[in-house]
Amino acid sequence: MLKKVLIANRGEIAIRVMRACRELSIKTVSVYSEADRNALHAKYADEGFCLGSSHPLESYLNIKKIIAIAREAQVDGIHPGYGFLSENPNFAYSCEREGIKFIGPSSRAIELMGNKIVARKTMSEAGIPVTPGSGRIEKIEEARQVAAKVGYPIIVKAAAGGGGIGMKIVHDSGELESAIIAIRSIAYSAFGDDGLFLEKYLVRPRHIEFQVLADKFGNIIHLGERECSIQRRHQKLVEEAPSPIMTEKLREEIGKIAIQVARTIDYTNAGTVEFIYADGSFYFLEMNTRIQVEHPTTEMVTNVDLVKEQLRIASDLPLKIKQEDIKINGWAVECRINAEDPLNNFVPCPGKLSGYRSPGGVGIRVDSGVHTFYTIPSFYDSMISKLIAWGRNRSEAIERMKRALYEYVIVGVKTNIPFHKAVMSNEVFQKGELSTHFIEEQDGLYQEMERIIEENDSLTGKIESVFGNKRKMAAAVAAVTTCRLNAEG
Repeated sequence: MLKKVLIANRGEIAIRVMRACRELSIKTVSVYSEADRNALHAKYADEGFCLGSSHPLESYLNIKKIIAIAREAQVDGIHPGYGFLSENPNFAYSCEREGIKFIGPSSRAIELMGNKIVARKTMSEAGIPVTPGSGRIEKIEEARQVAAKVGYPIIVKAAAGGGGIGMKIVHDSGELESAIIAIRSIAYSAFGDDGLFLEKYLVRPRHIEFQVLADKFGNIIHLGERECSIQRRHQKLVEEAPSPIMTEKLREEIGKIAIQVARTIDYTNAGTVEFIYADGSFYFLEMNTRIQVEHPTTEMVTNVDLVKEQLRIASDLPLKIKQEDIKINGWAVECRINAEDPLNNFVPCPGKLSGYRSPGGVGIRVDSGVHTFYTIPSFYDSMISKLIAWGRNRSEAIERMKRALYEYVIVGVKTNIPFHKAVMSNEVFQKGELSTHFIEEQDGLYQEMERIIEENDSLTGKIESVFGNKRKMAAAVAAVTTCRLNAEG
């Protein structure tokens, strides 16, 4: 088993990994930027090292600094979490070169799946269904020919894209050239690679992904699916496991494909194979070569600790879990709680949490890295926490989530909690009739959010005054103390 692990990340995922390490008696090392000097993840670890400047390029994306700290701390493993360097093949290669276990797949597997054009070609050659589209597009005329062949609408995608960045839907030939120019510019700026390709755009698809685990001995299993169709700007907001449309037969069919994807690229550790599902057909979309934000939903319904499994696999231990051991028990729903304004196109709203109290009770899990008076920096993602509710069935999970959202008290910043409340009460959502266009199609969501915000139907409004009174009291005590000191002086 690994003895000491550096977590090359921040926030809730850093805490999540540290918790798993602590349960396995593995020592932990945190890294943090100046903006995160007082963050929980910086304090939770056994050791902590400051990376310097708050800018991601000089801190959480600085491979040389992180490797230097890993050498200084004498760790034998690095867990990248998600985001930042988690899918950077150069980072994985740097760990391999230093003799440090990268807690994830090989640099080769990351590179293969990181370029979407290469991934599509690899999967197509392996007989895995991919959406109709193209290889790398160099010229506008070439793009016109592909688009005419597969039919509009199409989607222009950056080859090195991810996280919803570098994608644009094109509805007719008149929009194609400007879309390609725009995506080339975004792709080069964001990823240093202006390569792009085209895919047939499915009008009302569902986004379904399968969790896989693979060890170095050739054992590969899947742990069922997650439904991730509720998105804004191609970024997920609500996830659930299992999917409302899944049958045992379909799960077995897609699960076998997910395992085949992993086997095709000699994959090890935890990974997620993503599919687009529409009109009874499914297509390979991409493979995320890391732990996913939404992994707790799978953990809740399978009772498998995915991060512990990552650590065991990285320690060269064989999987003890077999495919027949995986049973789906109940239902789990996850809401990403972000500091953002859902009524203003989900614009981020960083700032200080002047009051914070997370929900609890039966079936509720909160993965968070914040606390009262914590300041959400403007440099990074605006996620506050992940709120997960488990129930014996989907209806119970939704009702528990509604109750947990009522209990969640966050004072000082705007959050997307009103959005999640509106979704949980939405009849279409409750029926499980989902697609990646759910938000755009449900016009009533915005009216419901406005009503929720106006009525403030949660504990936040009732407790906010308490936090306010505490602040006034603290200020009064400080003022009195100052007066006494002045008088004594």
